Amino acid sequence: MNDWIGYQWLAQTYQLQPVQAFRVRSQIGTQRKSVTQHAEQLKTFTPNVRPQSNLTAHLTFALKHEGVHLEFLARLFAVLPINVIEEWIRNEPTGQYARRVGFLYEWLMHTPLNVPDVSGGGYVDLLNPDDYVTATTQTKSSRWRIRNNLLGTADYCPLIYRTAAVQQAAQLDIAAAIDAMQVAYGEDILMRSAVWLTNKESKASFVIEHAGDQLDRISRFAAVMELHCGQAEQPLNMPRLVELQREILGAQALHYGVRQSPVFVGEVVHFTPVVHYIAPPWQQLNSMLAGLAVCEHNTRDQSSVLRAALLSFGFVLIHPMVDGNGRLSRFLINDVLRRDGVLPAPLILPVSATITRSTRQRRHYDQVLESYSKPIMRHVAGRYRFGMMQTFTDGVKSNLEFDAEKDTLPVWRYPDLTEQVEYLAEVIHLTLTEEMPREAHTIQQLRQTRLALKALIEGSDYALDRIIRAVREHGQISNKLREEFPLLDQPVLAAQVIEVIQQGFAVDVR
Repeated sequence: MNDWIGYQWLAQTYQLQPVQAFRVRSQIGTQRKSVTQHAEQLKTFTPNVRPQSNLTAHLTFALKHEGVHLEFLARLFAVLPINVIEEWIRNEPTGQYARRVGFLYEWLMHTPLNVPDVSGGGYVDLLNPDDYVTATTQTKSSRWRIRNNLLGTADYCPLIYRTAAVQQAAQLDIAAAIDAMQVAYGEDILMRSAVWLTNKESKASFVIEHAGDQLDRISRFAAVMELHCGQAEQPLNMPRLVELQREILGAQALHYGVRQSPVFVGEVVHFTPVVHYIAPPWQQLNSMLAGLAVCEHNTRDQSSVLRAALLSFGFVLIHPMVDGNGRLSRFLINDVLRRDGVLPAPLILPVSATITRSTRQRRHYDQVLESYSKPIMRHVAGRYRFGMMQTFTDGVKSNLEFDAEKDTLPVWRYPDLTEQVEYLAEVIHLTLTEEMPREAHTIQQLRQTRLALKALIEGSDYALDRIIRAVREHGQISNKLREEFPLLDQPVLAAQVIEVIQQGFAVDVR
């Protein structure tokens, strides 16, 4: 049986378990060691460092050795008598961990503590910048002599741990990769691929939502990507998001705007709803989106990959719109990259195409979302149901009844987005090193093959491309192609055309 200390001791003592697992757990053992498995680190300490069996000792140990777990602290502070915190701070008025606890208590609980301001001592960081992604500019709290370097607000503040993969993500240089492709294929080829890539991203985005054959939807989303990426002053300006939503959904959507109704992500199996994720209540949306906007501001001049993941996944997990949340979240990826100046217009990174290019990749996307949603659904099992249908202010009808909103609020407000950052970095890397070069190479092959065909037959680029596409698809001159272009009925010419096309595409990039 484990001899827990730190956060796990507190969780057992106060009968509180966070929805999001502790990334670091500590125990007492015979020798000091650390073992990392998946996203969890298990630290073993020798008995001489065992904290005393009380709140202050174990919480001090946790903050020192295990970091800041905002969700758990919010749950812990909610059950602690306020005088327990106040007494600790009076006993250690300049202690750096007592000061952190005092700041976090007031910040998380929106409740002032009846203790004097800290009168002296140097300022300390709330988060260790070596362990977490922190705000570019810190806000000083003179009351606690704390540098608040959290990313967001008490209403919405993700945590991103500086894992090796996150560190690597922060070093991903999109601009350099684009420059390398321009050298390899030329600016003209790269620019000619821009429209094609935009449409490919749009189509693949609908494949994610199981609507890949809706051509009118695809063209609308492509137009929004082309016209609006990086254009607005504030990416999360609500009137702007609603306008983007209208352009994406078109004129025939049933509902527009920010939702004022409950929502779940799921499916209907044999006429029975299956719930995969329940989104935050609509009453919390404005404050949570404001917190996400603060995150965007607080990470400026940092890694654009990190920022794109933060905004995209933060937005889709808040799920603020009546419809179109997935498309808007994927729009935000390219919007941030364009806004930060690492992706030149008119290029679009077809990240959705990378996500959907294989069953494994598509499943990985689902798993990244489920790494957040599944623990929530396990936590609230049996606390949601479908009752009487109601019509809400936004016109949406819903019969979802959920009585665990207050209990779920800490995990909605303080998501760990580390895995999501790692995932998007991998997707962007594959897009830059495989997906985009493949398409640039294909366009280059098409151009060279078209020029070679013009030495045999005269025709418009459109007609020659039709011939190329048909031969590549069938491996021969089909009867339909001969009917459309009678010149190809000549055996010698037809053989030459086939040979030119096959040679033009002999080297394929996969």
